[in-house]
Amino acid sequence: MKEVLQAASIAVPRDCHESTIGIDLGDRWSRYCVLDRAGTVVEEDRVRTTAEALKEQFGGLPPTRVVLEAGTHSPWVSRLLESMGHQAIVANARKVRLIYESDRKHDRLDARMLARLGRVDVSLLCPVRHRSAETQADLAVVRSRDALVAARTQLINAVRGMVKAVGGRLPKSTTAAFALKMASLIPPELKSAVEPLLNSIRALTEQIHSYDQRVSDLADQKYPETRLLRQVKGVGPLIALTYVLTLEDPHRFSKSRTVGSYLGLRPRQQESGASAPQLGISKTGNGHLRWLLVQAANYILGPLAPDSRLRRWGLALAV
Repeated sequence: MKEVLQAASIAVPRDCHESTIGIDLGDRWSRYCVLDRAGTVVEEDRVRTTAEALKEQFGGLPPTRVVLEAGTHSPWVSRLLESMGHQAIVANARKVRLIYESDRKHDRLDARMLARLGRVDVSLLCPVRHRSAETQADLAVVRSRDALVAARTQLINAVRGMVKAVGGRLPKSTTAAFALKMASLIPPELKSAVEPLLNSIRALTEQIHSYDQRVSDLADQKYPETRLLRQVKGVGPLIALTYVLTLEDPHRFSKSRTVGSYLGLRPRQQESGASAPQLGISKTGNGHLRWLLVQAANYILGPLAPDSRLRRWGLALAV
């Protein structure tokens, strides 16, 4: 036991299971703070934010509670720490006001605060559960498609704005058919400037179609549970797959109703005495999935959707 502790690059208290480490992750360097069971700072330093450096720094320690702040690097760092036998707690910084609203925000102080909160009560950190590496890779397909759609929309808006600036106006069109339909309607003085944009829009449309096929294949072959969701008219492979990948493990929700709160669809509350005003939804959680679900709801309640019990229920609720 002594040899192991001497080999480690961090000074660790005798009772390692009672120690707590807070890490404030940075893009290149990360600050860490080690507390013993009494809350005394044992060591503070920094380490490079690479897998090799983190393994060298924390790999020789006995199982320890390590508290991280949610961010770009927290998914892979938390998985790396857990593979070394540590208990990785990922804190939701938006819920921890002591960190994100502090007037003395500093990497060293943040690491110390994470360690202290993790030592006292983990629930104060509103822990975030990261997805597995496989699920994260599959979800990257959905997010990549969304990035292409956003880029195409931005280019289409730019073309429409340029045409309006010279006194013209382009007719309505679907985004998929925009480049082909508008090619002959661009004013002559703008053709040389706008034609490369139309080519880019056309290329993005082809790439989006390719992603649509990948999404459909993933939903059919790897995630057959999406078929249950797609029984609802208005819910296709994209919405069903995004829903399944975002939730990942449905058993972590005690009730199905709590999923709405998880996705920010629960109305906010601000009761005080006899006052209980009607507020909008909280809009917490995954914004992309929430937007997709709202789009599905708009279709189900719209004039083109077929009749169903869900549609009738929604229309009655909206009255």
